[in-house]
Amino acid sequence: MTVDHLLQFLKHVQKEENPTKEDAEAIFNSVKHLKIFHRNGLHLHAFFRYLLGDLNHAHKSTVHHDMTAPLSHYYLFTGHNSYLTGNQLSSDSSTQPIINALHRGVRVIELDLWPNSAKNDVEVRHGGTLTSPVALRDCLRAIKDNAFKMVTSTFGAMLYCPASDYIEEFPSPAALKKRVMISTKPPEYHESHHHQHQVDSGGSSTKSKKNYKPSYDDDDNEKDEDDTSYYNNNKNNNDDHNQNDEDDDTYDDDQDYDEEENVVPEYKQLIAIHAGKPKGELNTWLADLNSSVKIKRLSLSEQELENAIKHHGADIVRFTQRNFLRVYPKGTRFDSSNYNPMLAWMHGAQMGYGKHLWVMQGMFNSNGGCGYVKKPDFLLSSTIPHHIIDPHNPTVKMILKVKVYMGEGWHSDFRHTHFDQYSPPDFFARVGIAGVPIDRSKMMQTKAVEDEWAPVWDHEFEFSLSVPELAVLRVEVQEYDTSGNNDFGGQAAFPVLELKSGIRAVPLYNKKGDMYKNVRLLIKFEAILLN
Repeated sequence: MTVDHLLQFLKHVQKEENPTKEDAEAIFNSVKHLKIFHRNGLHLHAFFRYLLGDLNHAHKSTVHHDMTAPLSHYYLFTGHNSYLTGNQLSSDSSTQPIINALHRGVRVIELDLWPNSAKNDVEVRHGGTLTSPVALRDCLRAIKDNAFKMVTSTFGAMLYCPASDYIEEFPSPAALKKRVMISTKPPEYHESHHHQHQVDSGGSSTKSKKNYKPSYDDDDNEKDEDDTSYYNNNKNNNDDHNQNDEDDDTYDDDQDYDEEENVVPEYKQLIAIHAGKPKGELNTWLADLNSSVKIKRLSLSEQELENAIKHHGADIVRFTQRNFLRVYPKGTRFDSSNYNPMLAWMHGAQMGYGKHLWVMQGMFNSNGGCGYVKKPDFLLSSTIPHHIIDPHNPTVKMILKVKVYMGEGWHSDFRHTHFDQYSPPDFFARVGIAGVPIDRSKMMQTKAVEDEWAPVWDHEFEFSLSVPELAVLRVEVQEYDTSGNNDFGGQAAFPVLELKSGIRAVPLYNKKGDMYKNVRLLIKFEAILLN
């Protein structure tokens, strides 16, 4: 294959926009060190090295969304208990999970602040559990040093503090570049503990959290989303009234949503996004918050959101056009990794949990992995229908074809007895869509290829999508076991609208979202837009 041949391939198969001869030559240069490269052109094996290499990305890899809209117009990659090294009952608190999350693209870091045993300082830990604490100052330093690769000064000017308590809309991500914002409910002022509130000492007098229910954040046993329902109503569920630690924004029962006279002024001026949980009838506070000049952050549980959208879906979307909505898992769940954020995204919620959830990571592969994804236009429109998506009259906007050719790299990344003690593995691939209910598909699979470290499946899947803006493609590889306990061979997830046409390299990740060094799939993507 000559440079000119490769240029034609980039144009007609890969559908690259205006590829140049220089682009093709760069690919030639990337494989020149291989012994299989011939000076007159690419042989088949050298061509495969390009196809499965780092230059042949499966999705857009740069920031390309409009970053000048108000911050409330974006989904934010949100961490949950960002300081825990393991489960939420007994693991250590540490700065390392914070650093790992920031490097992975997480842009909302959650810290639970509690008084220390001497009541003269504050520490970060999971209240009411056996988790060990970590110093707040260490957590803030971890954020300072790792949130931006080029910023090493102290928070100082990095901390964004609004000039007025009554701003009409949030600044844009572009305007907030290299800045840090704090979002919380201001701690209450108590005269007898005034010394605890000094900002310089890092102290705070946070109130205890009541009705703790255990919850885990380990998704080694992640259930497939096929097993859960977006609209599951558990009549015996008391989440709404007996919140655990997730509901950290709840005001005292005798305090109204906008009453902040008793908060510590030194802290209040540092908070850019004030958090709260209003009480009373849903339609009343939604109307008040939609019309209020003072923008806020509101927290709802999954169950509360499910109940709210039955009659107030459009009001919630309208609320999230100016304000922030944070949605957290049901308190009765022992594995918060099963929380599916799609319902929240459908209604404009900017913050949702899912520390290791594959759909969450897939969604935030968007926009160069910067941690901010612009919401679809239909969620930012001034005219919002009562039902965001009409399940009775869906309109298919896109046909997505996904052809899984082959995979390789396990032989290099795994022990040769990892999958089977006596023979090579029997890999099969699974492909599905996470999205709005009308678009969701069960994971479909190829046949297992027996005794092969580099399996060739050559299998095409097709999906009809009504809301491709919120569709995430999931790909997974398993190793077949006659016992039914298949071994995990890797996974990946990508927003459908970010996929590049043509034959692409798809690197796979382990269960915790870390990329394997060598494991790759070769997949062809074709998106056909309708109407």
